[in-house]
Amino acid sequence: MRLFVALTPPDEVIEALRTVTHELRECAPELRWTRAQQWHVTLTFLGEVGDDVVDQLARRLSRAAARHPPLALALGGGGRFGHRVLWTGVHGDRDSLRRLADSTTAAARRSRLAVERRPYRPHVTLARADGGVDMRPLVERLAPWQGPPWVATRLQLVRSRLGAAPGGSALHEPIAGWPLGSPSADHA
Repeated sequence: MRLFVALTPPDEVIEALRTVTHELRECAPELRWTRAQQWHVTLTFLGEVGDDVVDQLARRLSRAAARHPPLALALGGGGRFGHRVLWTGVHGDRDSLRRLADSTTAAARRSRLAVERRPYRPHVTLARADGGVDMRPLVERLAPWQGPPWVATRLQLVRSRLGAAPGGSALHEPIAGWPLGSPSADHA
């Protein structure tokens, strides 16, 4: 199954982001806009993971979650990865967020999963393009936006089923979750 480790913003943050992106969607209907139900902050993308590894990975992620306190975060601004991805940034306790991402990546590697080695850039993906779309005006419109602050309290292991959601987009299903800063684990 295709998995990733993430933090999910609370409803009030999602609603604020939905409001700011409403106008952007009207300006750029040619983009494939991510559904609000998919908005998350990826910590580690795992790709395809065999069923035989999930339990071991879950135990390691549970320990990682227990070692990290809740994080004070906020979404805001905007950026792009080339001409293909439009995103909003993650602000707040970025050092602790990076340490949590490093810890979840280490848990994956100790579970013998191949994880890409690239710099961690916390963001929430808003839209994708096939290329050739000038996203700079959208980034400029997002630049002054600041979402409400929130505290991330839960780490989630999420399954992504490509093409399973309305419109052929990915369906994200949390399959396990753990409170940050707490030794007890629970499953989603």
